[in-house]
Amino acid sequence: MTWIQDYNPLGNIGLSALIAAIPLFILLYMLGIKRSKGHNAAFFGLFSAIITAIFVFKMPTVLALSATLNGALVGIFPIIWIVITAIWVYNMTVESGEFEIIKNSLASITDDRRLQALFIAFAFGSFIEGTAGFGTPVAITAAMLVGLGFNPVYAAGICLVANTAPVAFGAIGIPVVVLGQVSGIEPMTLSKIIGRQLPFLSFIVPLWVVVLMCGWKRAMEVLPAVLVAGICFAGTQFFTSNYISVYLPDITSAAVTIIGLLIFLKLWKPSKVWHFPDEIPSADGKVQLQYSVTEVLRAWGPYILLAILVFMWADDKFFGFKNILVDWENSLGLTFFAWPGLHNLVIKAAPVVAKNTPYAASYAINFLSAAGTAIFLSGILSLFIIPNYGPGRAISCFFKTIKMLIYPIFTIAMILGLAYIMNYSGMSSTLGLAFTATGSAYPFFAPFLGWLGVLLTGSDTSANALFGSMQKTAAQQIGIDPNLTVASNSSGGVCGKMISPQSISVATAATGLVGQESTIFRFALPSSIAMIIIIGILTYLQSTVLHWMLP
Repeated sequence: MTWIQDYNPLGNIGLSALIAAIPLFILLYMLGIKRSKGHNAAFFGLFSAIITAIFVFKMPTVLALSATLNGALVGIFPIIWIVITAIWVYNMTVESGEFEIIKNSLASITDDRRLQALFIAFAFGSFIEGTAGFGTPVAITAAMLVGLGFNPVYAAGICLVANTAPVAFGAIGIPVVVLGQVSGIEPMTLSKIIGRQLPFLSFIVPLWVVVLMCGWKRAMEVLPAVLVAGICFAGTQFFTSNYISVYLPDITSAAVTIIGLLIFLKLWKPSKVWHFPDEIPSADGKVQLQYSVTEVLRAWGPYILLAILVFMWADDKFFGFKNILVDWENSLGLTFFAWPGLHNLVIKAAPVVAKNTPYAASYAINFLSAAGTAIFLSGILSLFIIPNYGPGRAISCFFKTIKMLIYPIFTIAMILGLAYIMNYSGMSSTLGLAFTATGSAYPFFAPFLGWLGVLLTGSDTSANALFGSMQKTAAQQIGIDPNLTVASNSSGGVCGKMISPQSISVATAATGLVGQESTIFRFALPSSIAMIIIIGILTYLQSTVLHWMLP
């Protein structure tokens, strides 16, 4: 027995969209105004979504509960698996004392918190986003900044904001590849358009991060380094996305930025070293490297291994290693399977799709090829590098990490359950259709759909899968360039990453702020809104007076 989604159950698309938004209103109210703990906000948001889906959108109860459970398990694996393993690797370096060497090596390059944030949150985080994505960079970089002595709220907040620039091309370009699949547009065409939108944002994100930390006046003291970071990243992102490959923009941009900053800081230092007000800075703001090159490389070893393995796991274009893992999984039966009580039982209808289409639902126990497994293996291999730290301590540390993440596990599971019930009930599509009523102003609002999708799902890939096809259909109906609106879905989506409850849960788990999700949400919300407005304006201009910018 199948069920066809109804996108206008109340006979008025505006009213239907308003009702569909109730779970989001509740979630955002509890986080932003009532300042509830993340798991409490997630519970009430999920509960209201289930009630709305069943009683307003008339989704059969069995389908609604099945969709919720499907989403919750996706939250646990593979997403929570990434978070647990990333924090575990960090915790091992802290317990062993190796992180003190990492702190000293970074401080010897620069003891300035602003420049450390550019290195870790922006440049290194972008590399991890490019290789793994799905919450990994925030989990790793936020934990590292706290270990360096950053205020936890700022560590979580600036890592979320810094993670904006690389999201569209994260996980070896998967979001753009998926966008091309669902829209029927060549991924490289979309890559070129995104590569003529995001670099404007990428250029200002380093300055944005520093201003959030210390204000405009103190940010100007490191403007040369900020410009180096912004130019290196934005310029490489534009060139790679337009002339090389859809798979590599983040990796090349991050690598060029890291190298550029290292070289520049050998030649230039800020006149004043800045720390958080409650910190005690080192004498004269100078820190000497206290360890040998061998000790520094050994301390960074777990993260070097992590980066290499995550790249190998994510890549199926260069070495074919991931294909080998997938073949092993297939032989073991560890692969995607149709989700019972949901797969192809929900039917998507016009105008979201051109004709009635069954909505697939699956789940994968692809343990071998999961990004979290690459991180887990890097932790195991790190035992051969970290001195005086055996398997017993590593196992103990692993279970302590799980215990520490109990609340984030429940929060992320409920958030993904909410996203799935909204998707399969048609509530998300109803919200999207409401935007298309804006007519000629639609290019301005098109990125907001991507923003909304990432807010709902925590993933630019998922937001592209959710709204990519509808963006093309809406543009064709209105008479504007569908390539632009489809691409803007991904460009706009990156601005929603920092306020996605899923991302915030990862950040609070990494910084020891579990229960303070509302604080991080309010920290990141103004930046998210300002950035999506910038992308909206740029998209509208590119649909009119700046159309010449498009390929």
